[in-house]
Amino acid sequence: MVVAAEASGDQLGAELIVALRRRLGEGARFVGLGGSAMAREGVKSPFDIAELSVVGLVEGLFAYFRAARRADQIAELAAREKPDIAILIDSWGFSYLLAKRLRRRLPNLPLVKYVAPQVWATRPKRAKALAETFDHLLSIVAFEPPLFEREGIGVTFVGLPALLHSFERADAARLRARIGAEPDDPILLVLPGSRPSEIKRLMPSFEEAIRILKGQRPSLQVVVSVAPTVADLVKEQAAGWPFRAHLIEDGPGKDDVMLAATVALACSGTVTTELAAAGCPMVVAYRLGPLTYEIAKRIIRVRYATLFNIAADEEVAPELIQGDCTGPKLASALAARLDDPVLRTRQVAAQTAALEKLGGAGPPPAERAADVIVQLLKHR
Repeated sequence: MVVAAEASGDQLGAELIVALRRRLGEGARFVGLGGSAMAREGVKSPFDIAELSVVGLVEGLFAYFRAARRADQIAELAAREKPDIAILIDSWGFSYLLAKRLRRRLPNLPLVKYVAPQVWATRPKRAKALAETFDHLLSIVAFEPPLFEREGIGVTFVGLPALLHSFERADAARLRARIGAEPDDPILLVLPGSRPSEIKRLMPSFEEAIRILKGQRPSLQVVVSVAPTVADLVKEQAAGWPFRAHLIEDGPGKDDVMLAATVALACSGTVTTELAAAGCPMVVAYRLGPLTYEIAKRIIRVRYATLFNIAADEEVAPELIQGDCTGPKLASALAARLDDPVLRTRQVAAQTAALEKLGGAGPPPAERAADVIVQLLKHR
């Protein structure tokens, strides 16, 4: 059983399934929950994971009963299918709800958590809760394992997937030809997030920023990379923009534009690491619900939201969060990078140096994770 409740987890799940199938043979069967990537690998999901893509303490409380019902549904699926092992990916809130139910229904079922809750940033007690509920943790951040091992759970560092994302097949020239951009046209890549709440909160400010930049730079090409979980919502909002934006939905196109972009405007999340790995300078933005933000300010223990900023312990990429996430401020930060190639080069070099602190040498994370899971199956 493989369970992913968000777009980034869906991709991790699909890659893991491919790696496991190579080890276990075509007779291996996979059940669980995921998005379009896992569906292509044969996982039939009982509902759309978009309804579980919730961010924020307050928002999470409102969504709790819906998530609990869906966790019951997946636990019932497990009771019917009787999997040999269950891997729950990222999405700590839903994973924890489901793990508790799986423990009650199938007490001998090995439970693996793939991607740990960020206890180094907030709510350190989650480390103990994870150790009490799961049998093994697959960690993607190099400095995490000791935080969980001290609670008594086995941990394997498998590497940061976004950091090891390969751009070997990406082609910046192909992207320019696809959107009809001239060789000297600057390209702004916009990544508004993969959750409906992120689109709702960020897109108005993103639109205002782009409008300001387009007014000053008519040749600016705008490309929006669209996550499948929010494709319809993004298309609906972008259709009303008073300027043209090219929407990219396919994976190869996303890689192409990461290489081709002059600068990116990105929702805080996994994609910022991918951008840094592609050598793309960026401005990072985020906005939470007002009450959630006030609570978060009191419990978050790190200075930055972006993982490579945390690793560097400095604001390598500018972060415009909450009240700073306005159209004019975003436009100003982006304009500085659009107009100054030296600033872009300096930021890319600092991003690359910060990534090195996160680890990344060795086989792809999915391969390392699959090896651990096969060993756990053998022990069972």
